Amino acid sequence: MRRILTCLLLALALPASAQIYKYTDANGNTVFTDQPPEGQAAQSIELPTTNTVEMSAPSVPASGSREAEREAPYSTLQLTDLPSAEALRANNGTFSVGVELEPRLAPSHRLRLLLDGQPYGQPSNVPRLQLINLDRGEHSLAVEVLSGDESIQQSASVTFTVQRVNTSSPALRPPATPPKPAP
Repeated sequence: MRRILTCLLLALALPASAQIYKYTDANGNTVFTDQPPEGQAAQSIELPTTNTVEMSAPSVPASGSREAEREAPYSTLQLTDLPSAEALRANNGTFSVGVELEPRLAPSHRLRLLLDGQPYGQPSNVPRLQLINLDRGEHSLAVEVLSGDESIQQSASVTFTVQRVNTSSPALRPPATPPKPAP
């Protein structure tokens, strides 16, 4: 069985090593062929060796290159649309913040807010994140980039104050109506 397989492989390789001949036909055209013409003078052509390229095995990223990606995959990562000097007025405590990042967010990365140092909300691939029913007072907010469940980069923390209307304020109560005298 091994001899038959070897013969078949050699037969397949034979055309690849065939000789090329060159001659001029009766009309003056140059003809190249793998069969020498009968009754014509043909010149044997030596072909140059074929260019070959060694195929390298695909490389698996080393742990060091993953560390380089973890250092700073984004040159810009910061929160936008937060007031810097005055309080943020949100009567129901709901507002959204923007995230500015360069380059664009990679498809495998997600953004998540860190409110007062704790993860807030679900990771998202949208650079606009919402906070809901936030208590009034001073808070710190940052955004982190996640790859899977792992944090790979975090923005600087921004401190801001949420101002909400106090519904128990006497100024917000409806004016008292005097009682009507009985008839």
